[in-house]
Amino acid sequence: MAKGYWIVSVEVSDPAQYAQYVSANAAAFSKYGARFLVRGGAHTIKEGAGLARNVVIEFKDYATALACYDSSEYQHAITFRAGAAKANILVIDGYDGPQPKENA
Repeated sequence: MAKGYWIVSVEVSDPAQYAQYVSANAAAFSKYGARFLVRGGAHTIKEGAGLARNVVIEFKDYATALACYDSSEYQHAITFRAGAAKANILVIDGYDGPQPKENA
């Protein structure tokens, strides 16, 4: 079964208030078994526009990724992000199909 993911880009304008969001979202992430694959770090935009911070969060499946976003715990956390950051959040179903063949 394919996993589910959040792909997030964030531009923080108020670090102190954003820290409250990070603290609050931990309850939802713990409840839904979230696992950070990318959390900030160096990046290079090769095409298009991006925001300063990028995050990829893995869940056991797409339904769980959606449930986490829609949960009362996460919706509460969002209230701390309002006015502190601009965020783009994409909840996406993972891919569990064939992969390109390796060169021999």
